[in-house]
Amino acid sequence: MSDESDLQKEQDALRKKLEDLTLEHRDLDELLTLASGSPSVDMLQFQRLKKRKLAIKDEIRKIHSRILPDIIA
Repeated sequence: MSDESDLQKEQDALRKKLEDLTLEHRDLDELLTLASGSPSVDMLQFQRLKKRKLAIKDEIRKIHSRILPDIIA
């Protein structure tokens, strides 16, 4: 019974982390969109934000695969 409870807690924690990362990814996307239209954008900072956005996307994929693992039939 404790294993099921632990598994549920882990799933809940992963879902919360996924929600937080999705929100951060969306915020970065909006920020990058606004910055790309600005003539005074700091390109180094812009590239760092893009890199962070990609890292978040990778982490989101990893969490998705842990929550819903591929089932090979």
